Amino acid sequence: MHRTTIVAASVAILLALPVWGQDKPRNSDIENIGRRDVSGGATQNVYSIDKEIAMGRQLSAEYEKQVRLSNDPELGEYINRLGQNIVLNSDVRNLPVTFKVVESDEPGGMTFPGGFVFINSGTLTALDNEAELAFALALGVAHIAARHGVPQVSRGQIGIRSSVPQIFTGGATTSPAFVPFSGDDVREADFLGVQYLYKAGYDPNAAVTLLQKIQSGRLQGTPNLFNAVPSAAERLGLNAAEYFTGVART
Repeated sequence: MHRTTIVAASVAILLALPVWGQDKPRNSDIENIGRRDVSGGATQNVYSIDKEIAMGRQLSAEYEKQVRLSNDPELGEYINRLGQNIVLNSDVRNLPVTFKVVESDEPGGMTFPGGFVFINSGTLTALDNEAELAFALALGVAHIAARHGVPQVSRGQIGIRSSVPQIFTGGATTSPAFVPFSGDDVREADFLGVQYLYKAGYDPNAAVTLLQKIQSGRLQGTPNLFNAVPSAAERLGLNAAEYFTGVART
């Protein structure tokens, strides 16, 4: 069977999970999106939501000093409208999410704790349709909903500089290089992102075509929204049915 067919079938399986009964992976209850807590062990973090927002605000402000934001108001409004639709159909609770466009020919995107998502303008030209863009934003929203940026700080795995977690490096002469999310975080963002994409009214198979673009190199950019680990080949491999239906963080 062709790989794309396998993955498309796995997406259909994922969306059918709520009717299967008891043997469902955690957070497969799509009908309860918005009423469930997908943060898992994040309750053990040393950062409250307010501190997480403050941390993300400071990190994103530092990031903005190293990039050039788009000054196209129509593009900014479009991305924000698209992103807010995803947020409304996600597990982000009581948290404002900000979407901004970075002027860069390189595809990529960044997500910061507390509700800050940046998408490179080069990503827009690399995608074929709005559903793929929606999934790219859904990945960022999923990372925020699951609080993926916080556990590393809580475990003391990231250095602290001026009380701000140093989750990226770089300076005036280098492009920012962010610590990528863990493989488990990437898998969970895929899992949740497909759900948010579907709930927002988009064809969830856009997740498949976006991952194919990562695999082909069309979306090889800054590793955050489009992570290199796990590889897109693994995420599109023959174990795709298991991947999309069961490999969420437990």
